[in-house]
Amino acid sequence: MDFSLKTYLNKTTDAAPLAVFRIGFGIMMCYGMIRYWLKGWIETVYIQPKFHFKYYGFEWVNTLGNYTYLLFLICGVSALFVALGYKYRWAIITFFISFTYIELMDKTTYLNHYYFISILSFLMIFLPANKYFSVDTYRSKVSYNTIPKWTIDGIKLLIGIVYFYAGLAKINSDWLLKAQPLKIWLRSKYDLPLIGETIMQQDWFHYAMSWSGMLYDLLIPFFLLYKRTRFVAFIMVIFFHVFTRILFPIGMFPFVMIVSALIFFDAPFHHKIINKIKSLTGFISVKAKPINYKSTYKVRFSKVILPILGVFFVLQLVLPFRYLLYPGELFWTEEGYRLSWRVMLMEKMGNTTFKIKDEEGHMFLVNNADFLTPLQEKQMSFQPDFILEYAHYLGDHFTKQGHKGVQVYTKSYVALNGRLSQLFIDESVNLYQEKESFKHKHWILPFTDEIKGL
Repeated sequence: MDFSLKTYLNKTTDAAPLAVFRIGFGIMMCYGMIRYWLKGWIETVYIQPKFHFKYYGFEWVNTLGNYTYLLFLICGVSALFVALGYKYRWAIITFFISFTYIELMDKTTYLNHYYFISILSFLMIFLPANKYFSVDTYRSKVSYNTIPKWTIDGIKLLIGIVYFYAGLAKINSDWLLKAQPLKIWLRSKYDLPLIGETIMQQDWFHYAMSWSGMLYDLLIPFFLLYKRTRFVAFIMVIFFHVFTRILFPIGMFPFVMIVSALIFFDAPFHHKIINKIKSLTGFISVKAKPINYKSTYKVRFSKVILPILGVFFVLQLVLPFRYLLYPGELFWTEEGYRLSWRVMLMEKMGNTTFKIKDEEGHMFLVNNADFLTPLQEKQMSFQPDFILEYAHYLGDHFTKQGHKGVQVYTKSYVALNGRLSQLFIDESVNLYQEKESFKHKHWILPFTDEIKGL
């Protein structure tokens, strides 16, 4: 069969799956913003803290005080506009910028699914998700029945990367041979009805969950792609994510993945969803015509867009492997850990205290609660970049108070996946003199055990 990239890029497909995906994505993101607001997290996470941990290179992203509520409002409204397909291009750009800005304000809140939403919304900027069944088509009186196939395949590829890389990350000795950290987490769920004090305490169940989780992540993208296994695979998606949602407080991520998986179904399935929406909302676009239904939408500026998306996907494929550039155990140093789809792979607890010295011989310990919220202190206690950033914050703080020649030292003990805690940071290093960079942090002490795997 004569196949080329040009041939593939000229292929078209029904526009309905992308329209349904747009609606589901927008509704969930709008609800997510409302949920964050109603739970009071805007206040406790972004407004109350005296200090916010920043991503390296994004220190310029400042918190906005009470205007943070306005930022969440803009993000939520733009998500609603995305769902409606109203001024879609501006809406998805606004959502991407506002949502990503929210996530960059404090890395304490980092979760893989927030990163997924940011890069997915970036991808959607370049997709014609409003060319069918949208307010934009109703207003312009022009709708397109088919769109380039790659516009839908791009979303499938991104979802596939998330799952497959999450599965690869689970191929390690702690996860498969020790059932860690699931053994710790599942045993703590003793209060669950019926299964909490029975099945949750059994070693065989911990191993079964570990191995099935790994196999699920590796195989589910392929089962969703294959028509004969698609329905069963989707049932598995629902069961897996609902079950993990019951067990763990991971917010909306399970529902995001369930709704996202719908895009793997063929067009007739999505037309049924659209017809149901029409019947529930009284949408009369079909009968009202003057909408002009055209055949195929051709993406404008594709010669610019396609190279951008090519670089985007290359980054998604390569970035998770950047940890290979660093020495030491990844789970211990966490250098290259984020942005790599390593989902719920470790239970890490730390106890980190700081000692301040100055040139006049004064020496005292810091009460972390004076500067950090409980959530911030917990995250800081076992993550090296947090520890370094906080040390600089303390150094600046006490320098401003009049101390001269400030030095900041730390004593940090960390336990990983059920092991006994061990000394984490070199106590002799003045962290106030160390600079953040992409280089290896030499002041992280070596891990005394070995975790084999990817």
